[in-house]
Amino acid sequence: MDVLELARWQFGITTVYHFLMVPLTIGLSVLVAGMQTAWVRTGDERYLRMTKFWGKLLLVNFAMGVVTGIVQEFQFGMTWNAYSRFVGDVFGAPLAMEGLVAFFVESTFLGLWIFGWDRLPKRVHLACAWAFSLATVASAYFILAANSWMQHPVGVEFTDGRPTMNSIWAVLTNNTALAAIPHTIAGAFSVAAAFLVGVAGWQLWRRRGEPDRHRAVWRSSLRLGAWVGVLAFTALVVTGDAQGKLMFEQQPMKMASAEALCHTERPASFSIVAVGDVADPDCEDVKTFTVPALLSFLAHGDLSTEVRGVEDLIGEYQARYGTNYPDDPALGELAGKPIDYVPNLPVTYWGFRIMIGFGALSAAVGVLALWLTRGGRIPDGRWFPRMTLLGIALPFVANSAGWIFTEMGRQPFVVVPNPTGIDGVWMFTAQAVSRLSTGEVWASLISLTTVYLALGVIEVFLLRKYVRGGVDGVMPPERSGTGDSGDPGDTDDALAFAY
Repeated sequence: MDVLELARWQFGITTVYHFLMVPLTIGLSVLVAGMQTAWVRTGDERYLRMTKFWGKLLLVNFAMGVVTGIVQEFQFGMTWNAYSRFVGDVFGAPLAMEGLVAFFVESTFLGLWIFGWDRLPKRVHLACAWAFSLATVASAYFILAANSWMQHPVGVEFTDGRPTMNSIWAVLTNNTALAAIPHTIAGAFSVAAAFLVGVAGWQLWRRRGEPDRHRAVWRSSLRLGAWVGVLAFTALVVTGDAQGKLMFEQQPMKMASAEALCHTERPASFSIVAVGDVADPDCEDVKTFTVPALLSFLAHGDLSTEVRGVEDLIGEYQARYGTNYPDDPALGELAGKPIDYVPNLPVTYWGFRIMIGFGALSAAVGVLALWLTRGGRIPDGRWFPRMTLLGIALPFVANSAGWIFTEMGRQPFVVVPNPTGIDGVWMFTAQAVSRLSTGEVWASLISLTTVYLALGVIEVFLLRKYVRGGVDGVMPPERSGTGDSGDPGDTDDALAFAY
């Protein structure tokens, strides 16, 4: 593999790994703040126990997310310095905002929340929970604004061969970002919801048939997660439809590849599943099961509109952006070679379907869990905890597939040209990589992958340990003479040493 391919693998591995932590942190932080709000408002100790248990798991995941996230920005200078020089004038502002929110607001209030249980008034302490949870959402907003600029450059002028930002407001209100943010946040809630359902379902089944003073914690957690998961999937459908329509306008090649639509159709049918090799851009040997005219509706909101196919789009891209790469030594073997404007078709086609299919399955597990646990029921079969635990993986896979589709579907561009924007504001991925030797990139790829594997083992070990410990693992021993129904105020200091 050459430097470009190795650098892409390195960024892909570290980014997908980091993104496993991000949605769980975003969704779980808001849900934990909601649990604590319920406790402060009602005084019901069940919600306090929920806050402590799920808060413990949140902190483990948050710490791993911070550690793995730092590497992402380091790579801009390691393997993608040409890209950094090109986008630096634009990315500086949103990434600085994200840094201020993530490492000042988020970390400050998280620290106050961890150590303030026996020191701050209840409502002030609750405000800290909401401050750090909403800061995680704001942090995601700035990162998504930067990523969306790569998908649809706005708010810049082209000066001396690179874009210079002239409107931070345009960057932050980019319609691509405004479509991506609610979709991403809904995906985060889907992940957190499945996590609640999986762990709580296992705990309920594990303790069935025996007295368990924490059963209300697990039932409430499971049903909260199930309802949130169903609502999150509904939001994903609505926001995904809006985002898809926008992408048909801004990145038609990506969306045509997602459908293996090789030839223009009017009206266009939506491919449910393909049989055959979708890797060939002419798709002549691929047979698909389709829904007539549905793709036209998804693309443009009606059942008769034309949707352009890969073969026709290749000509449009060549006419607008050239047929060959620049004859630049920095491009290595690709210098002067023909440009392949078609992204990896199997990745885009199947990634799109994995995203939708696994997201729907996750919502189905939530609906089934609600039905099976109605009226205080707890299924006896071993299939129930297995179903809920396996259900945890579904939205993780769906989220990862969605991001892989989004990023690989824009190839060969790392900064995608805006069809109605300023000429010249785009960058081929081949132009963005650093001038390094293959040995140097191999060394960093192996090192980072090894470290990330070790961190993954540590996180799984810690999560497994605290999940098995249950509520008792984060609650202090009951004081002599007090029972389960004692004054909730007696346990205000619980998290002061539980963490």
